[in-house]
Amino acid sequence: MNVPVALDPRRWWADAVTPDRLLLAAKTAAAAALAWYLAPYVPLAQSEYSYYAPLGVLVSMYPTVARSASSGLQAVVGLGLGIALGLASLAVVGTGLPRIVAVAAVILIGVLLAGVRALGVGRDWVAIAGLFVLLLGGADPDGYSSSYLITMAFGVVVGVVVNLVVVPPLRVGRADDRLTALRDDVGAALHGFADALAGRSFAPELGDAATASLTATLVEVREEVDLADESRRYNPRGRRLQAPRDLNRRRLDALTGIAEATRELSAALARLTADPFVDTRLPSATRRSLADAVAAVARLVTAPPSPEATARPLGEAEAALADYTDRLRHLSVDDEPLDAWEAAVSLRRVIAACGPFSDPDAATATR
Repeated sequence: MNVPVALDPRRWWADAVTPDRLLLAAKTAAAAALAWYLAPYVPLAQSEYSYYAPLGVLVSMYPTVARSASSGLQAVVGLGLGIALGLASLAVVGTGLPRIVAVAAVILIGVLLAGVRALGVGRDWVAIAGLFVLLLGGADPDGYSSSYLITMAFGVVVGVVVNLVVVPPLRVGRADDRLTALRDDVGAALHGFADALAGRSFAPELGDAATASLTATLVEVREEVDLADESRRYNPRGRRLQAPRDLNRRRLDALTGIAEATRELSAALARLTADPFVDTRLPSATRRSLADAVAAVARLVTAPPSPEATARPLGEAEAALADYTDRLRHLSVDDEPLDAWEAAVSLRRVIAACGPFSDPDAATATR
């Protein structure tokens, strides 16, 4: 029985022990221990609630410094709202309202406030903090509430500082690796199209499988690039990078266009080769020219992104596409298949999208 990828224990292990995750786990553990040790010395907070300091670390430790700071602040705001809600519910209970009704009211209002998007991760803490104050505040709800908020905020500060000072995470290299892998995947898909056309064996299933894989990979790569951009914010290591700040974003935009054009090419080729009269409407010489053009474009896509490396494959792709379109123009109007021209347009889009890879400014620090 095949195990879905999401349920495969090997995938879980691979995701859990990446270098970035191991570093984050080690920093979180160290920050939690430090916060626990220092919490009794925090002013205006009672020492018996020191266990909230490691919890504050947990809510603030994220793969980037920027997200650690924003998420930590959002959590503290959410806690503050929840504590205020809990104190209000205790005041109402003091007037004779049954505690069970107060519990329901706190959960009701807390869940409603969790719908406020501006609270970010703090949305999840409104109802929790309110319930804690209502049920655990005991005889000193004010002391518990202030200690809860101050100690958690202290843990957040410790987490953000540790994340900033101890090897602040920088995901630019990983994003570059994923972009390079995506570029190679697109090139492999195009090479597969060319081989299938040359062997007269192109099937819709081939294109569907290749483009579906590209779509899934593109989503993951976009997330990685977003994380890389975020990791450079407030990060002292990010200031030392030589690559332009928007380099990966430009590469992603180019590859997005290439992947989209590849999907359109696959659809056009599937329609073209499914035509029972394709051999009559698209002679073998024209078909071979199309296969050569696809192969040349594939070589251009996978060429290293430097002016020197892309000059020759760019010229070859332009020449191969020109030969193919010239052959199309010599076909009779009645025999000329529209899908054949759509394939040419898709190839032209791929060539145009490769422009940034031949730009010296865009080629910096790429592979």
